[in-house]
Amino acid sequence: MNAWLDGAPVGAHGWQLAAAALAVGYLLGSIPFGMIFTRLFGAGDLRKIGSGNIGATNVLRTGRKGLAAATLLCDALKGTLAVLLAAPFGLLPALAAALGAFLGHLFPVWLKFRGGKGVATFLGCLIGLEPLAALAFAVVWLVVAFTTRYSSLAALVAAAAAPIVLFLLGAPGTAWLFILLALLLWQRHHDNIRRLMSGRESRIGSK
Repeated sequence: MNAWLDGAPVGAHGWQLAAAALAVGYLLGSIPFGMIFTRLFGAGDLRKIGSGNIGATNVLRTGRKGLAAATLLCDALKGTLAVLLAAPFGLLPALAAALGAFLGHLFPVWLKFRGGKGVATFLGCLIGLEPLAALAFAVVWLVVAFTTRYSSLAALVAAAAAPIVLFLLGAPGTAWLFILLALLLWQRHHDNIRRLMSGRESRIGSK
């Protein structure tokens, strides 16, 4: 188990800290910034707009680009903050916090477990754990998005690439966690995958 955690010693106290970090991460991750911002600034109920998703892409459908950008930033930062709060206690709590934040975004208890797709929070957790992997994620996303103009495809490819980069960086424990997160992210994009396969997925910039 220690090797899986990149050499970090883990005892009973470590697992207790991890459980606490998971809970705190979940609470941070479950903050629905998209809904908060759209309601505060009079853009309506986000769950009744577009896809009903609480993420930045659906906020953009309100026509409020500033709110979409703020949602994207805050959805990422809540993952980063969860990791940074737990990191002083060791790698295991940091990984648990990242998992909690991601699950909180996907399945927020306040919204009957109907949350976002997790792309921004995935990136935010990467920033907190391995900034170089986060940079690689961003580069892959930009390249795929620029060449195909499919935002969803860019997210899927970047998420799949992240664990590979983490293994190359010598962070196997973090890589295994992000394999799980990538699988969850792919599952949340099942509708997008079907549309991509049928050629019905909307492209960036299309109306």
